[in-house]
Amino acid sequence: MKQLANNVWKIRGLSNCYLLDVGEWILIDTGAEEEQPKIKEEIESIIPVDKITKVLLTHLHYDHIGNWKIFTNAKFYAHPDAISALAENAFGAVLDQETATSFHAPLEPLTDIHGLKVILTPGHTKGIVCLHYPEKKILFSGDTLFDGTHGRTDFPFSDPKEMEKSLAKLKEIEYDILAPGHDV
Repeated sequence: MKQLANNVWKIRGLSNCYLLDVGEWILIDTGAEEEQPKIKEEIESIIPVDKITKVLLTHLHYDHIGNWKIFTNAKFYAHPDAISALAENAFGAVLDQETATSFHAPLEPLTDIHGLKVILTPGHTKGIVCLHYPEKKILFSGDTLFDGTHGRTDFPFSDPKEMEKSLAKLKEIEYDILAPGHDV
């Protein structure tokens, strides 16, 4: 686990998760299920997992939602477009049949929360978001933007033209720390 800023930690894995203390404990993405022991251990080096009250999902691919079951006291949030994609084609939204079948977290619409600004950035998938934390000058970019590259656009619900628009939108955002969904 790496501290990115005061009260903001990165848990590195197949996909990255971010733990924030904003007056309540928030987790951005839950990581891949096969890394559950590691992710749980790293979080619990700071707080018990049952103290996390909100899980903000940048998108619904399996490697970002795989550990949803361990956050028993949390409400889960995703963009309404991601929620509708899940209802339309669960496998296409999640990219793993087992996870698509077992994922039953009740999802609430994600809106700006505790100083985190939601930026809809379709392209990698439908309903993917970045979260901008202006107070800390951090951009949690999910799988939209990585250091020097961007997310794939060859999945169900991907759209290369939308990705171009999303990347242009992100160029207008001020941040000092890029917190991507994966380290490439």
